[in-house]
Amino acid sequence: MKSLGWMSITATLLASTVNAESIDSILSHYADSARTETRSFSGFDANRGKDLYFKEFTGGKNDTPSCTSCHTNNPTQPGKTRAGKSIDPMAVSVNAERYQSLKKTEKWFRRNCKSVLGRECTATEKGNFLTFMKNS
Repeated sequence: MKSLGWMSITATLLASTVNAESIDSILSHYADSARTETRSFSGFDANRGKDLYFKEFTGGKNDTPSCTSCHTNNPTQPGKTRAGKSIDPMAVSVNAERYQSLKKTEKWFRRNCKSVLGRECTATEKGNFLTFMKNS
């Protein structure tokens, strides 16, 4: 009986490990998509990701012209939603759990890109952004 309990725990741990993604696997997914978007794709650039993070756009909502509107000028610090709810830091160096699911990462990109840019981000923009966050 006792061994069945350990087997169940082990199976659960293995399943969660198999389902866990890393920022590198998410970046690999976006690289594959970026190669489809443009033949000239040659890799992601943290500086372009940084520019995207700080740039003010006019196509989105007036109260969120840039990522820094909610996430602050320092991605290692917590931010706040427009409603005042706390947002965990964006930088991987202080929040290693931030980018562990492609599905969740896509959800937030879809929502936030539309709010800030007024459109969905491209795979290249997402990869650049994540590369900046990985290096921050």
